[in-house]
Amino acid sequence: MSIEEKRDQLVEELMPFEDPLERFAYVIDRAKDAPGLEEEYKIETFLIKGCISQLWVFPKFEEGKCFFQADSDASITKGTATLLCELYSGETPQDIIQMEPDFLSEVGITQHLSPNRRNGLTGVREKIKSYALYCQENPVPS
Repeated sequence: MSIEEKRDQLVEELMPFEDPLERFAYVIDRAKDAPGLEEEYKIETFLIKGCISQLWVFPKFEEGKCFFQADSDASITKGTATLLCELYSGETPQDIIQMEPDFLSEVGITQHLSPNRRNGLTGVREKIKSYALYCQENPVPS
């Protein structure tokens, strides 16, 4: 599935919820189903700055593709970060750099987040993008 198809699938999942509270309940349920990070990865290196909650994004690079996993002490924060991790995981650095997460505002997620949570979401995108840039500039030899 291409990154565009994953984006479209996420929009399809989130669009039916007209009530923002129902949409966030769905995002929180997704967070509960998502695996958490091992304690060894909940360190300063992977911590997202600017978020009021504790939020970590753990990246890895395998076979030319980036993978991301998020965890947080707040369900809504973990849920929204997990949406981004799902979108960008398994993609090439170039695709990650080019695809902005505008679908979150399209489906009404960002408009209903507090400023601190929006800062955290921006931090997740920046962390993912900077990791993709690093991987693009420093490919692992085969």
